[in-house]
Amino acid sequence: MPVFTISPQPIDPAALHRSLADPRAGACVTFEGWVRDRNEGQPVRALEYEAYLPLAEAEGARILAEAREKFALVACVAVHRVGQLQLGELAVWVGVTAEHRGAAFEACRYMIDEAKARLPIWKKEHYASGATAWINCATRGDHGATTTPPS
Repeated sequence: MPVFTISPQPIDPAALHRSLADPRAGACVTFEGWVRDRNEGQPVRALEYEAYLPLAEAEGARILAEAREKFALVACVAVHRVGQLQLGELAVWVGVTAEHRGAAFEACRYMIDEAKARLPIWKKEHYASGATAWINCATRGDHGATTTPPS
């Protein structure tokens, strides 16, 4: 069964990877999204993620179910962090298993791209200058669009 979670706790990639183990799977592909030190040319010192949990978890589950059906996956799981994250911390983890590598690669890409486009998640970037900006993560290609912060 596909699993999508929003978590305030640090992500444990090893445990998530183990949860995908299945003798039917011939391939496993994972994606890790980390907090980086720059965005749009500005030095970043930290991020803060917020999500509308009921909608984000429901939409995340739909994305994983779509991927499982579209790519004939054995299993899939994804976790997105919320809260304050420091440079280098893991913000999102996606993992899939399939009989063959092609389906696993395509499904992993599909899941992270759809999550970025559809989930009601916002990040507040904390810049080295002391300035901050809210970014709506649910965009297609325009990851620098400043939006109104969630209430």
